[in-house]
Amino acid sequence: MPTLSSSDPVLETQVFWDRHKNKVFAALVLALLAVAAWGGYRMYSDRRSDTAANLLTAAKTAPDFQKVIAQYPDTAAAGSAWLFLAEEQRKEKKFSEANVTLQSFIDKNPQHQLKGTARMAMAANLESLGKRDEALTVYQRLAADDPQGFSAPIALISEVHILKDKNQVDEARRVCETIITKYRESLVASEASRQLRLLKGSEPPQPPPAPAVNVPSFLQRPPDQPAAAQPAPPPLNPIVPKTGPKRP
Repeated sequence: MPTLSSSDPVLETQVFWDRHKNKVFAALVLALLAVAAWGGYRMYSDRRSDTAANLLTAAKTAPDFQKVIAQYPDTAAAGSAWLFLAEEQRKEKKFSEANVTLQSFIDKNPQHQLKGTARMAMAANLESLGKRDEALTVYQRLAADDPQGFSAPIALISEVHILKDKNQVDEARRVCETIITKYRESLVASEASRQLRLLKGSEPPQPPPAPAVNVPSFLQRPPDQPAAAQPAPPPLNPIVPKTGPKRP
């Protein structure tokens, strides 16, 4: 008796569906739940970000910025709020507190595009505190860590001004030449050229004058007396030849 070489595809589909329909339904429900959850999260995240952005826009004082950071710590608005808060602290001359704020921003946002700007602000605050050596170190590390960043040439030109104040003329010239060579197209290059011309024309620093020594009056050299005027010699009488009486 002949046998069928192939089964009926409709029948196979029906058998497969009867066996696995529960699993298919379960997988479909999980997929729908995942899509719904992702969509809900995105909607919540977007709404939260919008709320944080609106709150940041209305912020004017340090407590306002602290409120954005506290309520919406993981939003882009919170990252900007850290920087605005540090700026408010700098305006109030709270330079140390501003640097603590900036360091917190860097720690919480290590990949933020404004990380270099925050480090520049920290160095400027150190200068305001009179800590030039520490500020110089920050500028040097910033230029070395991110040489392709937009903050690198600004950090280098800031080095030049500190080095000039420290009378390290040769080092300041080297930094100017580095700026001109590596960042020729930047706006800082023209300032570096100007500084280099000034440095090349500068005279070496003169030693300070010797301190005055108070000498007792009895040991002081008496002032030179002007030479006494000599009397003028009497005028010489001209010799008049004697003439005798004329002969008749």
